[in-house]
Amino acid sequence: MTNTIQSVSIVVPVYNEEDNLPRLFDEIAGAMRPLDREWEALFVDDGSTDGSLDVLKRLAAGNSEVRYVAFTRNRGQSAAFCAGFDQAAHPVVVTIDADLQNDPADIPALLALFDKGHDMAIGWRRKRQDTLSKRYASKIANAIRNRITRESVRDTGCSLKVMRRDMLLRIPRFKGMHRYLPTLMKLEGATVAEMPVNHRERHMGVSKYGNWERAIAGVRDLLGVRWLQDRHFGYEIREKNR
Repeated sequence: MTNTIQSVSIVVPVYNEEDNLPRLFDEIAGAMRPLDREWEALFVDDGSTDGSLDVLKRLAAGNSEVRYVAFTRNRGQSAAFCAGFDQAAHPVVVTIDADLQNDPADIPALLALFDKGHDMAIGWRRKRQDTLSKRYASKIANAIRNRITRESVRDTGCSLKVMRRDMLLRIPRFKGMHRYLPTLMKLEGATVAEMPVNHRERHMGVSKYGNWERAIAGVRDLLGVRWLQDRHFGYEIREKNR
């Protein structure tokens, strides 16, 4: 069954990305405006200490498609994504990073894949434009993550995803959960499709995490997700009187 054309909320977590935001919105708008869909770009400022929030205010003042949410302090990428899921106005959610390494031009193709009847369409970065150490660490992390969680997803770390919002609101929430979105969505019965997407070099700003920092946190997360898989249950109501 194919999905009918639905309106879209593009959720963008932001932490100290003031120089990237105007170009990012221009590229999102360039990808979305030709499509036959209502859409919004929902930026979640994760306690930025630079001028990111001021840039978002200017973008919102000049563009009806822009909304923003600002945290009082930094809470992490998972919290920023979840705030976006909660505040999104539309039934389809697209996620994308603010650092311009994800390419908004890939969004229409991901939406077309989603429209074929999947509950989630995700990108995998076929030609990553990162340092050798980061590419190597990511390859190892994906292999370990898939082995322990019994997954086959190529690139869970790619933020470029299209998902059903109603399912996103039901998945478990914890720090680091954004790296396990395909697995968590599958617990809710989601079908997941993948496609290769563009990946670009970072031109401005700096990476917000290190390989070892992410690896250490990831070990505990992996064990927790495996536990969730083994203990998760769902149910369907046949009928009720009111």
